[in-house]
This record gives sequence, structure tokens and C-alpha cells, in this order.
Amino acid sequence: MEAPTSRAKHSPHAGRRIKAPATLVDSPFSPSRLPVTPRNSAEEILRPMGMDTPDGQSVSSPPNRSLPKHFPADDIKTENLHSRDSHSALSVLGILTLTGTFITILYTTASDVLVAPKLKFGGTEYRVLYGKVATVFANEGYMEQNCKTPISTKVDPIYSGSTCIAIEHSGQVYVNYCQVHSFCLFCELMKSRFHNFMLYLGQWYENIAQGNGSYDLGKRPQPVGTFYDNTTVQGSWLHSEERNTTRLFLKLSTQKRIVNNVTVAMPHVGVLSAARDSSNNILQPQDLNGIGEYHIRASVPSPTTNVLCATMEEEELTPMIYSKWPRSDSSALNLTDWPNGFNIPPYPDWLNKTPVDDLFEFGERYGRRHPVFPKLPVPYNTIVNGSGAFIDTLYILATSPDSTYMLCAMRTSLTPNCSTEYHASKSGGFLNTRCGRADSDLAYGTSATEATEGVVNRDWTSVAGQWALATGLNAGIIDGRASNARILTQLIPTTQPLDASWPSIAEALAVLSSSTLLLSSVDAPFIHFWNYSSTVVSLIEPQYEGFNATIRTQDYSSGWISSWQNTFFLVLFIMFILNLLCLAYLLPKRMITDFMEPQNMFSLSLNSKASKAIEGACGAGPQREQFDIGWFIKCDTDREHFYIESGASPVRKRRENVKPTDVESDESPTVRMYKDLSNPKTWRELLRIGTRPSRDKKGRSSFQTSKSRAAQAK
Repeated sequence: MEAPTSRAKHSPHAGRRIKAPATLVDSPFSPSRLPVTPRNSAEEILRPMGMDTPDGQSVSSPPNRSLPKHFPADDIKTENLHSRDSHSALSVLGILTLTGTFITILYTTASDVLVAPKLKFGGTEYRVLYGKVATVFANEGYMEQNCKTPISTKVDPIYSGSTCIAIEHSGQVYVNYCQVHSFCLFCELMKSRFHNFMLYLGQWYENIAQGNGSYDLGKRPQPVGTFYDNTTVQGSWLHSEERNTTRLFLKLSTQKRIVNNVTVAMPHVGVLSAARDSSNNILQPQDLNGIGEYHIRASVPSPTTNVLCATMEEEELTPMIYSKWPRSDSSALNLTDWPNGFNIPPYPDWLNKTPVDDLFEFGERYGRRHPVFPKLPVPYNTIVNGSGAFIDTLYILATSPDSTYMLCAMRTSLTPNCSTEYHASKSGGFLNTRCGRADSDLAYGTSATEATEGVVNRDWTSVAGQWALATGLNAGIIDGRASNARILTQLIPTTQPLDASWPSIAEALAVLSSSTLLLSSVDAPFIHFWNYSSTVVSLIEPQYEGFNATIRTQDYSSGWISSWQNTFFLVLFIMFILNLLCLAYLLPKRMITDFMEPQNMFSLSLNSKASKAIEGACGAGPQREQFDIGWFIKCDTDREHFYIESGASPVRKRRENVKPTDVESDESPTVRMYKDLSNPKTWRELLRIGTRPSRDKKGRSSFQTSKSRAAQAK
């Protein structure tokens, strides 16, 4: 059987022309628009490919095979899978296709890495932060006035404030009691004292268990504690040139005396309040549902406490022990009233000299009198001396279990060699100091070059006296054997140099008293002096004071986290260029409606007339032969109305035969769009792939590029 030479022989409408209304223009959305290949025999299937038939005879495609009139043979684009150009990937279209595919694969990852917002720390920002200042540093009167307690001055006019401040120094063991009864100041001091000290002893316990020890204070446990219950505080040991306890012992030890000297620096807690002040516009973790963080480093002075301890013999202590003075009768006096009622020469009597005058800076030369204690403490006890005219030092006399006496002097000052660091997160805050040459870029001394170190603060002595009473360090005056005193006396060094794996009494006292530095810096200035009238030590209305700081905040932001992720910028850039090329291609074009989209097809169906071809399909859906029905999209140009109609494809009129009345010159965009859809040139442009079929001498089809066709033409 020979292949038909015309599609008309197999068309149900052969020899007929369906006359469409003059106002209708046919659409290419019809199966009859496509060439139909007859499938009546194996010969008809194999002949177009130039292969042998089952009977062994070679057949080839007829050269004069007819094609639809509206698709000229020269313009049809076909593809032979057996003769595809193997170098198509190197063409412009191939390169763009491969590039677009590769970039599309990486685009999601690149957008997630560089564009999707994620929690990350931004860059360091230098700012001037502001905090409220209301009092001088270590103002005992201000602390008593602002301590919240129901026991007012009307109930206890003399000791209401001092009792409250003693309770604030008491410790963590009294937290629940203080929250109920509000004996605030005593509870705070006891809480700070016990909790901070136990944290410090816990670090030593771990070091001893692991066999770690060092003479370098920088490698020994650091001062630690808490503030406001949710802020962890960590201090620093100062004087890097004297941090080695062995060299320090050789420098200060004289007359076979064991000397223990340390200085601790604690952060300025005013930075914590300034960070939460609304005037600084810092987002708190709770503002971001608990997932935000920020880091502040403030250039403010840090309070310090120097603890100098030295062992002494009983004879050397005679000028300091009242019971050993000539004509003293301490047995007839009540020691609980000390020093009231005792015959102690008043200032400016410098009292008798001692062997440690130069070590502790006693005497008229230094403008400081040595302390006087009522008696020698018994083993495991301590006695405190922190009262007197012009006193700037708190003295503690301790007796070890083997009756070794050690005198300790505690003084406080503000150092310009440190900065305060604060880190806030959902779990709480972390407040610490950064001291030393490596961290000197934001030390307070860089902001205030005139600030000096070692200026002793006299006001702190009153606060320290309340702290010593609250912690039971003066219980030795009545042989009270307090637990704190028992621990401290067991830390008195007995070796030369100090034990590398054992804390010293000076370190323990510095950590134990660190809570006084924190409480003393509440509402205190962010500079090293009081910038208001010397006759006013506290302000009725707090004033804002600025200080230099750096701040880094963690927030939702786009960008990379690791440096290697910068390479994804290339992916985004190439995608941007490809989008620009697509935009440049589409801008000159007129957009047409895609009727194959579900929403558009649904609208066409609703706005079309009912068809008898699918009667009965509304309940159970179309059945068998109803799937073979042809459907066509038509346009009523008079009403500019699109609709669907079943039946055979209308015969398209040639453009030269279209009457002027059929399509007016001022046709609407809807009509122009439909004409574009029904124009074969539109589909040829959409289907063009850059090759044309040609036939060789034997009639077999092949593909030629535009360059090869030009060469063949020549």
C-alpha cells in the first residue's frame, strides 16, 4: 500500500469546506492543524525513515508528500534523533540553557545563604551610651536610703538603714527570707557573700581534683559571682607585672615574713543599667522573643580592692593589741562595745611604731595610723578594725589553727586600666572586666588620660565595715568561731612561696568582698570623679552621663556567615543577568493570554454555550467516544468574546481574501491578540530551534545549520 499523498483522503471532511461566520476567526488550537501520519501498514511507518520493509525492499519517503497549506514545507522545524548535532551544547542557546540550569540548581542555596534573614552578629559599632548617675561611689547613706524594707525610720530611727544594708550583704541562703520580709540590704550582702565565695571555692575544688595549679594569678581561678540573680559576674586579677606569686613573695617578703598581696578588679554594674535604658535604643532579648543578643564593651573605670596580708609574731603585734598595752584593763570593759569606752589616744596621735610600718604604710610619713584591736583572736577566729578618724583601710587580724597571726589590709580604688564588658542573651547576662595591655584599646585610661591608679576611696570603708559585720568576720572579738572565719584562717599561707594548688587568704578576702564593689557602683558615675558639687553626694533626680562604648547586636539580617559563602554572590549575579536578558526579550513583545491555564480554561467553559456532544457528562464525567471530540477556541470580534466550540476545525481564510469589513483597522487589543495566536508565523517563531531539514540525493532527511546551508548554496 502506498502512502497517501494528501491528508484529505483520511479527513472526514475531505472535499468539504466549513463556512464560518464572517465575524469569526479560527484558532490553531485544533488537532486538524497538525499533519497526520497514516499508520495503515509497516511500509507506511518505515518509508518516512528510509528503512527496509518487511519484504526486504528498500523504501524511502515520497518526495512530494503533501503538507497543510498553512504550514509550508520550508518552514517546518523537525528533529531527527539519529542525526542530532553533537555540538549543540557549544551553541549560544546551549550555553545559555546549561548556564541557566546550573544557576537554577544553585540559586536556592545561594538565596538561603546570602538573602534569607538569619540571626547573626553585625559589625562593631562605636557609640556613646548614656546611663543614669545619682550618687558617688560607695555611698553608704544612699544605699541605706534606697534599700527596700518595711522597717522604716519611724520604727527604728537609728539602725533601720544599717540593718537593711547588712541584710543586703548577707547572702544567697537568705534569699527567700528577704523576698518575704524585705530585709533587703542585709540579704543582698549575705547572698553575694556566700554565693560568690562558694562559686570561687568550687573552682578551686575542681582544680585540685584535676591536679591543676599555677603561681600565675592569671591561670588561677578568677573572682566570680552573680548580680540581680540572672547576671553572672567575673572579675580580673590586676598588676600583670606582679601576677607571679613567687616573684611577689621575693619582692615584698622581709625579715622572714610571708606576704600575700593581690588586687581584684570588678566590672562597673552601671553598664548593665545603661544597656537596658530606653534612651540607648538597644533591642533586648525579650524584644525578639528571647532570641536576640548583644555585646557591649564600655570604657568606664573599674572598682578594685587590694588585699595585703603579712604574717606577724605576737611581740610584733603588741602596739596594735589594746589588751597588751600598759595600764590597760580590758577585762573590766564590754568588748561588744568596742572601741567605745576604751582609752585610745585620739588623732593626730600616730601611736607607737611597728615592724610593718613601711609594708602597710603606717605612721606620720604616710598619714595613716596603724589599727588597734581589743585582743588577739584565738585560733580559727578573726577580728575586724574599720572605724576611726580618716580611716581608708579595713584591717582584719586572723589566727591560723597553729596560732600563726596574719594581718590583712583592704583598700579600694578605681582603676583606669580596665574596661567593662556585658553580654546579654535569653538565658541571662554576663558581666566581666577586661584588663591588661592586650585589652587596652577600650580601657578607661584611653578615654580619660588624666585618670590615675591607686587613689584610695575612703567611703568604701564604711560599706566594708557593714559587710564584715554581716559576714561574721568580727565574731572573734567574743571567740565566736564563725564558719567564714574558720575557712579564712585555714587559708593562711605557711610555705615560701605560696602553694600553687591552694588558695590564699588574700585571694579569698578579695573574692569575698567583691560584692561590696558591685553594690557600691550602682548609680555611680561613669568617670573617675564626682562631677557635681562637693557638698552634694547624691542627687534627687538622677542625671544622664555618657561614656564611650562599642556594641554588637545579634539580629535578623541577610548576608554570609563564613567567608567562603561569598562565592554565592556569583550565582546571584549570573541569575540577575539572565533575568535582565529575559526582560529585554519580553519588553518589546505583546503579551498574550495562555488559554491552557486552568483558570483561563475554566472561564472559557463557563462563558461558552452548552454542547450536545457531551450531553450526560455532567453527572459522571465524559465517557469513551466523548474524549475524541475536537474542541476549538473561537473569538467573536464584534463582541470581543472568546468561547469554546466542539466539532471540526474551521478552514482558515487566507489573509488576502479577508474583507475589510471582517477586521476593522482600529481593532481592539483582544482581537489583535487572537490574530497573533491564529497566525502561523507566531508559532513558527516559538518553535524555531535554529536548524532546517534538508534532503540528500537518496531522499533521506538530515539537518543543516545556517552556516552549512550558506556554504552549500555557494
